[in-house]
Amino acid sequence: MTVPPRPEIRISDADRERAAARLRAAMSEGRITMVELEERLATVYAARFASELLPPLKDLPGDPRDVMTAAPLSTPVGPPLVLRTGMGGLRRVGPWRVPPRLRVQSTMGAVLLDFTRAELTHPVVEIELELGAGPARILVPETATADVEGLHAGLGMVRSRVSCVPAEGPHFRIYGRAGLGSVVVRRRYRIGALRL
Repeated sequence: MTVPPRPEIRISDADRERAAARLRAAMSEGRITMVELEERLATVYAARFASELLPPLKDLPGDPRDVMTAAPLSTPVGPPLVLRTGMGGLRRVGPWRVPPRLRVQSTMGAVLLDFTRAELTHPVVEIELELGAGPARILVPETATADVEGLHAGLGMVRSRVSCVPAEGPHFRIYGRAGLGSVVVRRRYRIGALRL
């Protein structure tokens, strides 16, 4: 008597997000074009089984099966770098060295944290926000993910335009409170050759 083969296991959203992150990284490295990225992302997001994730990744560096296993993310340790402002704005842009933990305190000023050109010293960056009345924008690299589940807004709102599922790029854990201001987490906008 022969035993029938075991049916293929269905993949999770996290598996799809890891595959999508690998494709976005390949596009940012110049390995695939924007058109190829869109075609491959359509295949990845329509995939139901692991074997359907392999074709869009097969000609890229690394083993395509690696997207099926999540790498454990360690929690940063040590004291945070504290960034404070009262009524004025707080801006960290351009090249800067980012420690694993940040605490941002603002009474009424606007906050802009731009990590797109920053040197990240840890795969996970924890950001604790203590915001009063000002808004905050957090710009993350193309391959980054961000978890904002621990961030609570009073009269403002929290909006993240990046995946919360950790993938190959850096992962941001953003938590704390925002009183009257809104918090937006996103990548830089692309308009032609410009990145805003």
